[in-house]
Amino acid sequence: MSFGIYFMQNFTLTAALRTATGRKTYGLRAEGIVPAVVYGAVEKTFAIQMDRGTFIRLYKEAGESSLIELQIEGQKPLHVLIQDIQVDALRGEVIHADFLALDMTKKVETGVKLRFIGESVAIKSLGGILVHPVDEILVRALPKDLPQHIDVDLSALATFEDAVQLKDLAAISGVEFLGDVNQTVALVAAPRSEEELAELSKAVEVDVTKVEVVAKKKEAEEGEESADGASTTIKAAPAKKEEKSKK
Repeated sequence: MSFGIYFMQNFTLTAALRTATGRKTYGLRAEGIVPAVVYGAVEKTFAIQMDRGTFIRLYKEAGESSLIELQIEGQKPLHVLIQDIQVDALRGEVIHADFLALDMTKKVETGVKLRFIGESVAIKSLGGILVHPVDEILVRALPKDLPQHIDVDLSALATFEDAVQLKDLAAISGVEFLGDVNQTVALVAAPRSEEELAELSKAVEVDVTKVEVVAKKKEAEEGEESADGASTTIKAAPAKKEEKSKK
């Protein structure tokens, strides 16, 4: 069995203990500070805060599967994973983060992003389209062995019948891939021919024509019914949906 070679990059993040909670955290966010919590292999969950720009740069490099040394002022360093982040839907800013503290002697299960490498003949020469049903796979490993990503070699995809499955991925020492070994992680779909595209366009035009005919027929029938006084349909106003309160 061949093994992939991965060099684990060291990531560190400095933070401070946080006293502001609830609505008071709005002020922190306005100053470019992200509130966060740490839980897991610690005596109790506690609150921290960190610089937004520094955290975003770290998140882009480390992702959610890389081990991070969290240095909190006045506390012993912790080994953590970024477990979750919350983003403001309007401004697109990170407004909160969760960190999972790890016991370095115990294995952890987490998702690891896939990185697609190599050149596929089916794409380059045959004009195919890369399809990857999943972006990450679940793994089990000691925290020190967690890879930042898992490579998927596309050079194995020479025809439209080829596929890369979970069992085809290069093994990583100390890392167990979880899930169905026959799960497809990458394949190449054949491009649509001009005839197929023409047929699709034709089908859409036909469907639109049918809809217009049916609509006109229905309007004529409703007009006749209203004129004869036989029946009159009154549409009720749609009920307003209750808006969920934003947390």
